[in-house]
Amino acid sequence: MDTRVTCSASALLDTWSAHDWTEGLQLETREDMDRLVVRTENSTYEITVISARAGEILIRGGRFFPEFTPARLAGSSLGGSFLKLRGIYVGFNLEVHFDRRLIITSRVRQISIAA
Repeated sequence: MDTRVTCSASALLDTWSAHDWTEGLQLETREDMDRLVVRTENSTYEITVISARAGEILIRGGRFFPEFTPARLAGSSLGGSFLKLRGIYVGFNLEVHFDRRLIITSRVRQISIAA
């Protein structure tokens, strides 16, 4: 009997830690009041950084945020157990906390800094 267990390479800590993390940004590298536009597979989100260090944002877009809503950006994930804290990266899902809820977006396709 074959008892091997398989899992996605993205679920391995070695794969996660070896990722180059170049296609994105860490919120704490931005200035408070910076504005970002994040396009995912299904939606476009406008994000205003309130406290970069704490991950506090105002977010508008998608089904859950029809108007600017105070929230906390937890970070980026692949829907597994690893989270890139306060990060926004192409190819990853955003995890956003608001009103005692966790919203996980579709995968990020593009990130831009709004003027």
